Amino acid sequence: MQLFLDCLPCLHRQVLEAARQTTDDVAVQSRIMDRAAATLTRRRAYATAPAMAEAMHSIVREETGADDPYRAVKDRDMAAALGLEPMLWEYAATGEDPLTTALKVAATGNVMDSAIYADLDIAGCVTAELDRPFARCDVDALSADLGTARTVLVLGDNAGEAVFDKVLLSRLGEGREVTYAVRGRPIINDATLDDARSVGVDAHATMMSSGCAAPGTILEWCTDEFLALFRDADVVISKGQGNFEALSSVERPVYFLLKAKCAMVAGDLGVAVGDYVFLRRDPD
Repeated sequence: MQLFLDCLPCLHRQVLEAARQTTDDVAVQSRIMDRAAATLTRRRAYATAPAMAEAMHSIVREETGADDPYRAVKDRDMAAALGLEPMLWEYAATGEDPLTTALKVAATGNVMDSAIYADLDIAGCVTAELDRPFARCDVDALSADLGTARTVLVLGDNAGEAVFDKVLLSRLGEGREVTYAVRGRPIINDATLDDARSVGVDAHATMMSSGCAAPGTILEWCTDEFLALFRDADVVISKGQGNFEALSSVERPVYFLLKAKCAMVAGDLGVAVGDYVFLRRDPD
């Protein structure tokens, strides 16, 4: 999905948020914002919003020396999600269709994206969101594909969301080899291997790093090992808006599971902002 002009103020705001939670030094914050503004003028060099976001957030790391500026946010979100985990499993056990319910639990975890929802009331938001239906749900197509699938690749998104993903990974892993792929290094609040392991994802799937350090899986930046699995997996499920922005035009079928959080993404999906979507997209 292309980089839109509408993405630019959102990316600039994210950098200011990251700068302020990493340092109280206004002079450093000012340098970060000046460099970020200059990066915005070179927008044509970036094919997608995740690619530009990686460049913007690299500025924060360089100016502050902080390798993981969202560390405190991720720790807060993971702790909150782990506190909700018993409720998530209980909810999953009561759904009429187990696969649809597991997909909805995993999708609801997407509200924990602190890059967009600062100071989110996580518990209250999750409780309100779980019963919201999908605006589109291609679960029948997934059920058919899973009938013959032996390998499933799930692309993770944010760190707190990984707790929600365990419900889906457990369902997908019934008779199949499931791999959960995360970012190659810290970027915004996205999950890394250490994050996913700390919340117990490794009990439900094989874990791997994609090698990509952007907040979206940009295939040109991924490892050969990941690319081979992405190419050969029987089913690929991509979580979150950043992964959708990076992968919406790839040359293989991909299932996208996300909450549409901006008008550009919602318009591409044909839904309203705030809607939940589980969509199979095939190559053109």
